[in-house]
Amino acid sequence: MVLQKKRTRKKDKDLGPYGVAHIKATFNNTIVTITDKNGNTISWASAGKVGFKGSRKSTPFAAQTAAETAAREAIALGIKKVEIYVKGPGVGREAAVRSLQAA
Repeated sequence: MVLQKKRTRKKDKDLGPYGVAHIKATFNNTIVTITDKNGNTISWASAGKVGFKGSRKSTPFAAQTAAETAAREAIALGIKKVEIYVKGPGVGREAAVRSLQAA
């Protein structure tokens, strides 16, 4: 008889309206992570997670799509405003920032 694992659900915490968006733009990919003020991850997305593969991950459009996806998840959890930290030399830097600003 196989024992079934207990499924755990995400804790529903009061996150507050403020968060921090970390954008890591490398030459090959762009990763957007949205955290609460303490640094705990609320949502994240990357160009690869959104569905782009290969050299398409390093495009500004892929970075824009990843930022929109992460922002939608964070908005659903109650985040209203974010501080943005950008790291890396990639082409997706500006596109991700603009996309977060529009969301």
